[in-house]
Amino acid sequence: MSPFVSAARPCTLVVCRGCCCGDRRKNPGFDHDWQLQVLRAAAADSGGRFAVRTTDCLGPCGQANVVVVQPSAAGRRAGGRAVWVGFALDDACTEDLVSWAAAGGPGIAEPPVTLELQFISAPREARTRARR
Repeated sequence: MSPFVSAARPCTLVVCRGCCCGDRRKNPGFDHDWQLQVLRAAAADSGGRFAVRTTDCLGPCGQANVVVVQPSAAGRRAGGRAVWVGFALDDACTEDLVSWAAAGGPGIAEPPVTLELQFISAPREARTRARR
């Protein structure tokens, strides 16, 4: 194992807040700040089971808001891989993301069926970077 990767690395929700995700002009009917507050509060209350971080544009702007659910170290060892979720624009999706991450995320817990309907393919650039 790399000295830079903790054996206890939790499932991580990577929330895009780039050019389109989190943009009130593109999705005016959704409270983007509220979503991020809910995700961060749930992570803080999870006892370290999952973490939340934001990033700049992830690429699939036509499917904003995008959240990437990265597996924990244990999830990765169990075969879990990052899952891209698009159109994360309602309370139910936010709740599904929290419940899946709290349960262990990819490789550990099955995602909510309703959340599976929002899975999207990673952009080609992300798939290429992951193989390097």
